[in-house]
Amino acid sequence: MLDVNRLAVLVQIAHHGSITAAATQLSITPAAVSQQLAKLEREVGCPLVDRHPRGVRLTTVGTALAAHAETIVGQLRAAEQHVQVLLDQQPTHLAVGTFASAGQTLVPPALARFRREYPDVALALRDLEPPDGYGLVTSRELDLLITHGYPGGTMPDAQGLRRFLLLTDPLRLALPASDPMATRQRIALKNLTGHEWISGGQGIPNRVCLEHLARQAKVRVHVAYETADYQVTLALVAAGLGVALVPSSLLDGPPDRRVAVRALTGEPVTRGIYLAHHKQPNPLAHAMIGFLTRAAGARTR
Repeated sequence: MLDVNRLAVLVQIAHHGSITAAATQLSITPAAVSQQLAKLEREVGCPLVDRHPRGVRLTTVGTALAAHAETIVGQLRAAEQHVQVLLDQQPTHLAVGTFASAGQTLVPPALARFRREYPDVALALRDLEPPDGYGLVTSRELDLLITHGYPGGTMPDAQGLRRFLLLTDPLRLALPASDPMATRQRIALKNLTGHEWISGGQGIPNRVCLEHLARQAKVRVHVAYETADYQVTLALVAAGLGVALVPSSLLDGPPDRRVAVRALTGEPVTRGIYLAHHKQPNPLAHAMIGFLTRAAGARTR
C-alpha cells in the first residue's frame, strides 16, 4: 500500500510546482521532500515528475496519482474535522481561493463581514487564476474556491465538489474615448476590423472568449498587447493603444474620461463567477458562502 504521507508530499508538489515551495508548505527541508518523492517513485515503479530549471512538472502517471492523492488527503482532513465536531471542537480556520478581479470586488465585503462575525477564526486568502484551485479544494487546503467561466471556454470537472453560479458578469467593450467608434452605444466586432486588441495570452480564458466571439462573427482580431491584468488593460486603453473586453464588475469606480465603455451588438456576452466547495461544508465555510452570496446579490441590485 502506498504511504499516505508521501502522497501528501506529492499533492504539495502538484499544487506548487516545485520541490522548494512544497517544502515550505510542509515545513520541512527540500532534501526531505526529494527523499519522500524518491521513495514514492520506487513504490510506484516509475518517475512521477520531470525536473526543469523552474521547478518540476508531473508526469502522466504523477498527474493521475496526484488526483487520487488529493481525494485521499481531503478525506483524511474531513475525518479529522468530523472527530473535532464529535468532540465539540469547532473549526478554527477558513481558507478561500479567488482570482484577482473577484478579489477586488466580491471578496472584500464578504471577508469583512466574516471577520466581524467570527473574530477568533484564522482567515486565509489565496490568489489563484482559473482554472487552478480545484485540487486544493479536493484536498481541503481550501474550503472555498471562487472561479470563473468565459464563453468559448471549458471549466474543469468539479467531480466530488459542488459548484454553483454566484454572479453573471457582463463583458463590455473598452475603447479610447477618442476613437471614432466611441460615438456609438453598441458596436459590432466586424466594425472593429483593423483595431489592435488588448487581451490575455494564448489559452487565457478572456483570450479564448475573444477568439470564440471573433469566429462567431467571422472576423479576425489582432491581439497586439498581452496582459492578464485588467487594470493594465484599462491603462493601455486609456493610452489609446487598443480596445479590450472588460468585465463590468471592474468598471464600478469613477469613470476615466479617456476610456469609453460600450456594449457589443447581439446577445449579451457574460462571464460566470462560480463558487466551488465540498458538498457538506463545515459551519465556517457555510457562513462564508452566505456572505459571498449576499455580496454577489448586492452587485445585481
